[in-house]
Amino acid sequence: MLVTIKIHWLMGAIALLGSLVPSLSAIAQPSENATCPQQPALSRLTRHRVAAGETIESIAEKYNLMPATLMGMNPVLQGGTAPVGTELEIPPYNGIRVQVPAGQTLPEIAEAYNVRPDVLFEVNGCQTNLRVAFVPGVNWSPGRPAPQVLTQLSGYPLPQVVEVARGYGWQVNPLNSQVSFNSGVALQAATGTPVLAVGEGTVAFAGDRGAYGNLVVINHAGGRQSRYAHLATLSVAAGQQVQQGDRLGTVGTTGTRALSEPHLHFEVRYNSPLGWVAEDPGLYIQAIQNAQKY
Repeated sequence: MLVTIKIHWLMGAIALLGSLVPSLSAIAQPSENATCPQQPALSRLTRHRVAAGETIESIAEKYNLMPATLMGMNPVLQGGTAPVGTELEIPPYNGIRVQVPAGQTLPEIAEAYNVRPDVLFEVNGCQTNLRVAFVPGVNWSPGRPAPQVLTQLSGYPLPQVVEVARGYGWQVNPLNSQVSFNSGVALQAATGTPVLAVGEGTVAFAGDRGAYGNLVVINHAGGRQSRYAHLATLSVAAGQQVQQGDRLGTVGTTGTRALSEPHLHFEVRYNSPLGWVAEDPGLYIQAIQNAQKY
């Protein structure tokens, strides 16, 4: 009899617990967007009506975007002018809107556009089944070539290989915890470290450039460009011819930086119909590092 009473009590307790606690399947399958850190970029578009006197460039500057982003989002601008009265779609940050082919996954799109899959996932509201996606940090341009390793540039921008402290693309800025796009890589180095040209070319700019601080820009053959920012000192001038390994200046802390530690901000760009467009220098840096190992 005592055993029977205990069994009935245990069964009743289990039934009561089941009525109070959600099912295991409900706990294991939360809403797809319940914990996503941001809303889909395409749900956060701003509307802008073109006023007299406005240009593509002035509108892009107003929203802290590149002209290419506006042209990609609004085909009416692709003729090079902004018709007065036209209503434009303004995304929250630079990127392009792409149609997702049936059966294609977000990781496949990320690979095609050289974007981190986790960043692409969050930018699109953590949704997996998309017909249209926003790809951040990719510039629209007619006939844009795919990123490639730059074989014509074979030097390293510092005397020795160093750690990449911050990579290319959309990342959290450690100084203000905001997501921002990094158009190059941060190579950690001490103040005063020599900065070297990665290849033969012509100095297109050498001087102060706002957020870049002291900046050196070199144009190379094949429509390539390299940039060296936050320098403490400059050793070259605009119009000067340089060879691979020539000293351009020294590592410093000028301009607006995303890292508190001294570093070289290094960029590689290619010449497109819309101007010099940044591309990921990570593969290039990795190729140089691998070559120096042998």
